[in-house]
Amino acid sequence: MAKMVHTMIRVLDEARALAFYDTAFGLRVKDRLDFADFTLVYLVNDETAFELELTVNKGRTEPYDLGNGYGHLAVVVDDMPALHARLTEAGYAPRKMVDFAPGGEVIAQFFFIADPDGYQIEVIQKAGRYA
Repeated sequence: MAKMVHTMIRVLDEARALAFYDTAFGLRVKDRLDFADFTLVYLVNDETAFELELTVNKGRTEPYDLGNGYGHLAVVVDDMPALHARLTEAGYAPRKMVDFAPGGEVIAQFFFIADPDGYQIEVIQKAGRYA
């Protein structure tokens, strides 16, 4: 059996990415590995051991092209409306909250937000299959 431990994304501005992930999801630096050409920064919070790895390529000045293969990260939160309001107030422009009701019954509530590098993050209200 395999255990998922992290996912990696490349970021242009480390400080901006760290501020976003801390403000939005309480992710803080667990570990940092610095190399000549790049730095790896591992983020976690108290909710899970799963890590978000930020790769910062030194000297890079152009934003990354996310291409057409990237989907999104997803997080579950206890109070989605409160987080949506907090992110709006912080100037991060989350998209509208949505009730996912594919048969007429709401099975999930969520919104999407983009991080500073354009990665999409789905924020899901803790309930049902996401409890």
